[in-house]
Amino acid sequence: MYILANGRLITRDSALPYLPDGGVAIDGTRIADVGATADLRQKYPDAEFVDARGGVIMPGLINAHTHIYSALARGLSIDGFDPTNFFEVLDGQWWYIDRNLTLAGTRASADALYMDCIKQGVTTIFDHHASYAEIPGSLFTIADSAKKFGIRSCLCYEVSDRDGQEKCGQAIQENADFITYCQQNPSEMLKAMFGGHALFTISDRTFEKMVEANNGRTGFHIHVSEGMNDVYDSLQNYGRRPVQRLQDHGILGPMTLLGHCIHVNTAEMEIIQATGTMCVNNPESNMGNAVGCSPVLQLMKRGIPVGLGTDAYTNDMLESLKVALTIQRHNACMPNVGWCEVTDMLFKNTPAIAEKYFGVPLGRLAPGAAADVIVMDYKPFTPFSDANIDGHMLFGMTGRQCQTTICNGKLLMLDRQLVGIDEEAENAHILEESRKLWGALNHRAY
Repeated sequence: MYILANGRLITRDSALPYLPDGGVAIDGTRIADVGATADLRQKYPDAEFVDARGGVIMPGLINAHTHIYSALARGLSIDGFDPTNFFEVLDGQWWYIDRNLTLAGTRASADALYMDCIKQGVTTIFDHHASYAEIPGSLFTIADSAKKFGIRSCLCYEVSDRDGQEKCGQAIQENADFITYCQQNPSEMLKAMFGGHALFTISDRTFEKMVEANNGRTGFHIHVSEGMNDVYDSLQNYGRRPVQRLQDHGILGPMTLLGHCIHVNTAEMEIIQATGTMCVNNPESNMGNAVGCSPVLQLMKRGIPVGLGTDAYTNDMLESLKVALTIQRHNACMPNVGWCEVTDMLFKNTPAIAEKYFGVPLGRLAPGAAADVIVMDYKPFTPFSDANIDGHMLFGMTGRQCQTTICNGKLLMLDRQLVGIDEEAENAHILEESRKLWGALNHRAY
């Protein structure tokens, strides 16, 4: 057992929301107790003490939609790439990258993203992977990296018809095999979904194969109406809007997660709500790709659970929280909306989505909850209490202020130093693989 204390404690638990000098006692993979620092030290005199050094102690953050395959794109400029629409963004960059991503590249991408997670206080991710250069074994490769770095992960593979039926079949099989593996090796740290790219790259026949391969074992994780091309394709080729097509194929339901949902209309919202389907908003990515603003306020008004993700844009959840607020206010032309919705997305809805898969209490610090805890190096110069926590999150904190990270009771980073990981060695092998990838993309040495 050990105690992490001597900090401003934010629990996200209604029973004890805030303590100005508090902490948690951790026993194995669970939080055993929450309380004032002095009380915990007196109650557990033999416990190892981890000093928060006056920082903010809070639950580990959760990213409900990310792409490991994007990790090696940081700083990349692809020769001749000058997109004028969303399809050109996909075809000229992201599909071009994943068509050159080998298993070694996938491993390096995963290692890079997981290290970033630790250093930015993200303890749980839902990843949506694509590596069409080498598909078989890719989810298992990512899983190995997740175990090495100790990050709670729900993984899936991006099924698409875009590279032909052989590759599509391999993607379906990779999902099916990994789902089977997770069923046969149950873990609170590793789960599976069935991934699909977007409807404009998935035929009705491929949907049928996906549903058959899944056989009701888990939910689907799929991009929906991220761009208007998704809507046009569904209407022109199938006579149905995207959400209606998903309903036709039995894709929707309480375990399915729809990414983006920017161009969904009210009828589609009603279907999403009626089926209990979950959504995830990715505001920075949406703005960067110029695809629009998700109707988050309308979705949440209908009771639809909307979580928060980063897509491929960043790993900093607090950065995305800030952008989520500004884009919703900008879109509504109202400076007094969105505050409750975006904070609920990150601190309530995203943990609730994660709990459906991992089966343990997440996103709060309370006895019995998963011991996913972070410490932020944040020393406020204005009053700080349970009355204004979210204001400090939105306008003061960033992920890079994370100084200590614990996931599933394991100390992953202490005072900005990774524990049990040779960061320099990891960076060296990631750099080697990124040079290979960039060389393949631009046909020159780096």
